[in-house]
Amino acid sequence: MAGDDAGEDDTRLLLRVASGDTEALGDLYDRHAPLLLAFARRALRDAREAEDILHDVFLEVWTHAGDYDATRASVRSWLFLRMRSRCLDRLRSARHRREHLCADPRAGRETRSERAYVDPGERVGLSRALLELGDDQLRVVMLSYFEGLSSSDIAHELCVPEGTVKSRARAAVAKLRALVGGTDE
Repeated sequence: MAGDDAGEDDTRLLLRVASGDTEALGDLYDRHAPLLLAFARRALRDAREAEDILHDVFLEVWTHAGDYDATRASVRSWLFLRMRSRCLDRLRSARHRREHLCADPRAGRETRSERAYVDPGERVGLSRALLELGDDQLRVVMLSYFEGLSSSDIAHELCVPEGTVKSRARAAVAKLRALVGGTDE
């Protein structure tokens, strides 16, 4: 299957990166950067921040490629977990900065656009909720909604039964609804 070949190619590329092959890093970047960047843009709502984090993730890939364990996750999942972690760190850091801004007596004189930036509910919404999912649920959501894979393809990619994929998807949707406060529409 093509997905298997891509996964094996990714693993080979990562092994080459671990041995210092910059061309392999470029190939991994070309293959995965667009989806990773789209994820970060949705999570952070800031293209520049997303690009910075993408750079950080691939710098981490360059320096820690040897830490990858193919028995634990596919290369794609490994990259997404790194991107997710960086996005969470950035959101936490932004929240910390906002809390200090709110303690500033000048905070009441913010412009409307500054208030929109400060209000995480308006800015991040579903993206923040996605970051609250567990790793297994996030993988299923990413593969299903952002990569368009079917349940059977996801099951094959993650080496789990299709019923497990469907259970994780239902649990993820339920958790997202609870976090966002949405209803069935």
